[in-house]
Amino acid sequence: MGLAGRLATARAGGLVGREAERAVLDRMLSGAADAPVVAHLHGPGGIGKSALLRYAAGRAELAGRRVVHLDGRFLDGDPRRLEEAAAPACAEAGTVLLIDTFEQCRPLEAWLREAFLPRLADHTVVILAGRVAPDAEWTLDPGWAHLFTALAVRPLDAERSHALLAARGVPAEQRGAYAAFAGGSPLALSLAASVPAAAPGAPWEPTGDVLTTLVERLVGDLPGAVHRRALEVVAQAYVTREPLLRAVLGDEDAAAVFSWLRHLPYIEVTPEGLHPHDAVRATLAADLRWRDPERYDDVRVRVSLAALHAVRGASDADAPLRVAEWMFLFRHQGGPEHPYDYRTHPHLEDTPLRPEDVPGLVRMAEDTEGPASAAAVAHWVVRQPEAFRVHRRAGSATPVSFMAVLRLDTPLPEDRAADPVVAAVWDLVETAAPLGPGEHLGVRRFAVQPGGHQRPSPLMELISRRTIGEEMRAHGRAVTFTVFEDADRWRRYLADAGMPQLAAVDVDGLRQYVFGRDWRRQTVDEWVRHRARATSTPVATWPTASAGPDPAAPDPAAPDPAAPDPAVRLPRPAFAEGVLEALRTWHTPRAFATNVLLDSRLVPPGSPDPAAALRHAVLTALDAIQTDPAGVKAHEALTATYITASRTHRSAARRLGVPYGTYRRHLALARERLVERLLRE
Repeated sequence: MGLAGRLATARAGGLVGREAERAVLDRMLSGAADAPVVAHLHGPGGIGKSALLRYAAGRAELAGRRVVHLDGRFLDGDPRRLEEAAAPACAEAGTVLLIDTFEQCRPLEAWLREAFLPRLADHTVVILAGRVAPDAEWTLDPGWAHLFTALAVRPLDAERSHALLAARGVPAEQRGAYAAFAGGSPLALSLAASVPAAAPGAPWEPTGDVLTTLVERLVGDLPGAVHRRALEVVAQAYVTREPLLRAVLGDEDAAAVFSWLRHLPYIEVTPEGLHPHDAVRATLAADLRWRDPERYDDVRVRVSLAALHAVRGASDADAPLRVAEWMFLFRHQGGPEHPYDYRTHPHLEDTPLRPEDVPGLVRMAEDTEGPASAAAVAHWVVRQPEAFRVHRRAGSATPVSFMAVLRLDTPLPEDRAADPVVAAVWDLVETAAPLGPGEHLGVRRFAVQPGGHQRPSPLMELISRRTIGEEMRAHGRAVTFTVFEDADRWRRYLADAGMPQLAAVDVDGLRQYVFGRDWRRQTVDEWVRHRARATSTPVATWPTASAGPDPAAPDPAAPDPAAPDPAVRLPRPAFAEGVLEALRTWHTPRAFATNVLLDSRLVPPGSPDPAAALRHAVLTALDAIQTDPAGVKAHEALTATYITASRTHRSAARRLGVPYGTYRRHLALARERLVERLLRE
């Protein structure tokens, strides 16, 4: 096979997906009676339009049809040039006329439709490809309506993205990171596949060369500096509206730039506002962070502050939606159970408390947290009914979860008597952070979700959004507390947000953990600025020993009895689950970084890289179990399944050369052996 044939074969193998588009082109090229004679492929740069044109050219040549392939960049919008170059299509029946980069010929669209195309020879097929969608006249004209079709070329889905990466030789364990960056863009996927794999355990990142190429190909030339700044905003914000541009860019042509943005081929116009194509968003953000980290942080801070002002200006019902848009800035922090999730949940409703809800809420609290918690709920629904938010499924009046953010300015004896957690909160405030005139404290006291109590879920996301929204909108709030029973899951996230654990209270034998912050040490606006910076670290937001004695705060030099070593305190099943989760997420660093065992004695105190220390502990224990033939088999099974990451358990069994049933028994025993070894560390 000659070079041309080998190129054609390689290109055909790289054209993953696009079955619907190819089916239309095949019908056109076969001369089907009901097939269109003109097709217009449109979509953003790098989406695969040129690949489809090459596919059509190859099919036409195999059928013995003449192909005329033009590039709009070299026609200069001149009808005479196009007419000259496409002359064979007017003279030879069955010619296939292909025009790429057709957005460069937009001024010729009406002339092409009305004057040139009607002169084509019989059975000629025309396929146009450009970034901009065709004008409406094609379908409004009753003659062209049945002879013309517009084919929007959209991003590849996850399955096809992984298939393309597989075709480019990318190992299975690396495809997730590549696909997440590329957002379904074949160009971005192909360029990402050209980047050498990261070291084991290290996150994959595109190189500067890849980013430069992607910006040039996906975005192209820009009219001016303000347009580039606008795209930097679009890359960070969940959705861009004109007020956001005005807030971030100032009044510098915000309206004109917004109008320019909405006509870009890689920007989707929705009822919410403007959304960029995922590949464009990821490329612009990564490119700016690579070439100008300070500006990257500055844009994020400006977008974060604009989102804060949007929350403060929103209605009570819309505030959680605006909080979710702010949370979008942090979508890459933490693992899959990280509570920062920007997605909306239209099937759930966040509503005020209704009188008929009260008996159900009290029962829900008793079933989930016990009689003392139920008694506290019964007290507070009378004392502060406006503090409660009740969640229902859309169209249903039945509560499925609830929360309450209490507003307190005076420690009342009846409140202390009814609620031991609030009593402990007042003890903390009076000891370490007394309120001044006009100040109050806020307590997110209840977060009750039957069934999956305080596990991350859409309901807990609503609770998080409402809680954060209350903090952003409150006036005169000096101190904030939040209460969790499931502290192991939330402690790291809250510490990152600047809310250390301050107390633990027994309620009906259940431990309730209190986390807090003092807004007088760092205002909400300062916190929002700080959180947006890419390399931010937690800021001390509660009095420490340097500010004077604080008998309520834990002694940093002594073990914290409220937070003992999870390796000891956790029940064996929970510890074993932590070990299994570490193995399962071995090749997904963000998920691994949320493992409960990171706070255990497996990780030395003050370790600069806790995740690396936990990996070292697991690998050391894995090596240590090879004390007998059974231990050697256990080591082999765990290594083949998780560390070197076979694609499936069956492929791991094949690598080990044992029957699948035998492999499963070895693997189960191996996990038990590893857990036992780690418990002894």
